[in-house]
Amino acid sequence: MKNFKPQAWLLPQPVLIIGTYDSDGTPNAMNAAWSGQWDMKEIMISMGSHTTTENLKRCPDFTVAFSTDKTMIAADYVGIVSGKKCHDKIANTGWNAVKGEHVNAPIFDSFPMTMECRIKEKLYESESGFYIIAEIVNIVCDEKYLAEDGKPDVEKMNLITYDPVHHGYIALGKRIGTAFHDGALLK
Repeated sequence: MKNFKPQAWLLPQPVLIIGTYDSDGTPNAMNAAWSGQWDMKEIMISMGSHTTTENLKRCPDFTVAFSTDKTMIAADYVGIVSGKKCHDKIANTGWNAVKGEHVNAPIFDSFPMTMECRIKEKLYESESGFYIIAEIVNIVCDEKYLAEDGKPDVEKMNLITYDPVHHGYIALGKRIGTAFHDGALLK
């Protein structure tokens, strides 16, 4: 076994697109990976000092879209280009934005599934950012990504994960088992 000093290598890391509105109503997006499920209907995201962070100080509403193999290039773009330097980043992505039905935040049409969220709490707020605990208000899924049971089919979405070790993106694979079932084989 080889040892490594502590790193931000929790795997897999989702590639999330956080959607907010700038002060003039322009849709804004950023790429975020440091996040996770906080509770049954809540998520957590670590936010640095970004235009999105400023937008969230004005309005607690935002959207979270899940990046795919088809959205990877534009998703990376909104992560490397600052909204402080490029006011309308969305114009270069090819995405169209519509206002969320349940929150005051944009939904980008290129993603299979988007969560409409609202901040419940900010933790450790400082000049360098804060942690968000957010309520999932609603989930929107493009109908072409639904399974036969009417629920989102994650396998159809071709989601990607961020590889923090080698700074890359990896496509998630196919279903290999059934949770809360297959382990019973060892009983």
